[in-house]
Amino acid sequence: MWLCVFLLYSVLQESSGCTLLSDSERTFIKSPGESVLLPCSCPPDQHRINPDRVTWTKDQTAVSNDTESYRGRVWMFNQNHSRNFSLLISDLTEVDSGLYTCAADEKDVPNIMLQVKGLIIKTLEACKATATLDCTNNLLSQIDSITDQELPKKDVEDTLKFLITQQNSHITGKTNQDGLVSSFNRMLNATEKLVSTLVNKVKTNSSVSISLENIEVRVFVVGQNYSLKEMLQLHTPYADIEIDLNGIAANNMNQGHAAVAFMSYTNMSNSSLFSATTMTNTTKLMSAVVSATLPKTQNRSLGKPVNFTLMHLAELRPNYVHSCVYWNETDWVTDGCTRIKTNHSYTVCSSSHLSTFALIMQINPRQSEDRFKVINMVVVSFGLVFLGLALLTFAFCWKNPRVINTARINLCISLLLGHLLFLLTHTLVKKKYQLACAVLAGIMHFLFLSAFVWMFIEALMLFLAIKNLSRPKSKHKEVLNWKLLTLVGYMVALIVVGVSAGVEPNGYSSEECWLVTSKGFNWSFLGPVFFILASNMILFSFISISLRSSLARLNNQVSQINKNRTIFFKTMAQFVIFGCPWILGVFTANTEALEIIFLILNSQQGTFIFIVHCVLSKEVRQQYRKLLCRSCVTTYYVTSVTEVQTTQG
Repeated sequence: MWLCVFLLYSVLQESSGCTLLSDSERTFIKSPGESVLLPCSCPPDQHRINPDRVTWTKDQTAVSNDTESYRGRVWMFNQNHSRNFSLLISDLTEVDSGLYTCAADEKDVPNIMLQVKGLIIKTLEACKATATLDCTNNLLSQIDSITDQELPKKDVEDTLKFLITQQNSHITGKTNQDGLVSSFNRMLNATEKLVSTLVNKVKTNSSVSISLENIEVRVFVVGQNYSLKEMLQLHTPYADIEIDLNGIAANNMNQGHAAVAFMSYTNMSNSSLFSATTMTNTTKLMSAVVSATLPKTQNRSLGKPVNFTLMHLAELRPNYVHSCVYWNETDWVTDGCTRIKTNHSYTVCSSSHLSTFALIMQINPRQSEDRFKVINMVVVSFGLVFLGLALLTFAFCWKNPRVINTARINLCISLLLGHLLFLLTHTLVKKKYQLACAVLAGIMHFLFLSAFVWMFIEALMLFLAIKNLSRPKSKHKEVLNWKLLTLVGYMVALIVVGVSAGVEPNGYSSEECWLVTSKGFNWSFLGPVFFILASNMILFSFISISLRSSLARLNNQVSQINKNRTIFFKTMAQFVIFGCPWILGVFTANTEALEIIFLILNSQQGTFIFIVHCVLSKEVRQQYRKLLCRSCVTTYYVTSVTEVQTTQG
């Protein structure tokens, strides 16, 4: 009987497996790309069968080739034939860091700590030990080189905490404006790069939240097997974001995958960086600075505008101007960023692109704004009066081809309507009817662009006239008839505006009533304008050469050449008057004096046209003399008849 009991005890002992061998918790420190062997085995003196089940876990997550993040990188030694169950992990990454546990028959050994430290973490540790400017710059450079890496959340937190802490200290850079701007841009880029390492490819969805003293981070990732029922909303204590992540993921290039990262910086309101680079003494930062990106997302086009809710850091004063702005790497600008709602506690901003955003308040803008509004109304109205007089004069002299032509009339019509809409948008529509403002911006784009096309057509007609020593006749008349010119003059501008609106539907600002500068959309106007100005310069060079050679060759037609030369100088003066203000307009950003000069010169184009083509025209003066003489004769005749009738009566 005792023999049976002993045999039964031996069988039970063998079926229970072995006790895994481990003296104490161990730590392995490795670098990315290396391999590590995590030990786990049965004691050699135990003559028992292998355990029924051996598993490895990291932070309570299974580690095997069935796990996507470890697939093809892990191998367990002789699992079926020996008592060695050590785990080999190859091609290590920072994400592999953590506590690993080997379990046999649900009995664990002490944890094994694996730390995979890349250059960024090693540099961070060095910078913490000896904080120097070179060390911080080296860290920023290494972060800037990040492409498609993944980092553990703790490493990202530690690095962010260090960088944000150093932002306003002597480590991050200079005291001059250029140095501050450069340091801030590097800080933004480093933050976005670090946060992008939190994004991993998933089939459903995942999210990460980081809350530090000076920054809040929210990351949300969607995969092919997950669909949001509505717009995604991410919340932080000082700001929220609402974005159509489903629409972005649905893009063919993204194949159902998309990620959004939202950062809220809460230590910027008193930053010397902002006061030195983005604000004048009359502006104040009224919200947290927020950034939004689409990390590891191939196609980053937005199908719908993104809305930001910015909590006020101080009370808004109703008499001051509040603007939603974004950082364009040198300054705060408003293009493509619209304020759609404001109350006492928060403001909602809408943007057609992702960037770094904030809410600013202009402390003392009214005097400058009111002065600009008065100047705008006076000078534009003055110019419109003379444009109207010029058109009336052309109508009065419609039989004289030296006074009018198709191009000149349509040029004046385009300018008249363009300046009239400009006056309307900046006095009645702006900031009141935003949709109408954007539509009128598109119409003004068309009208001013067509004015430049007509200026080019007039120069081209003058070139042909000089070349043939007369107005275009016979063969040339068939080519340059008024119907064809009208079609070309307006269709070219219409095509440019149509293509521009199709490529960038949000290109027309609903606040400024003009083209936005984001994504270079303003070049849909400036590009054709500069091309036409360059073409006109070439034409005028050819005309000047033709005039000189014709004057030397054709003595009997000197009078005709002199007439064409007069027309040439008038057209050249018109080119300078019309083209130069728009060239000046490129340099008026944030410069009130240049902006006023641009407004005055640009609004007086009609005045200059009236002076050059009407007041200084001998033919026009003769027509007006005839009109005055007829008026005087008629008045004298009526007066005489009246006196005779009175005498006879």
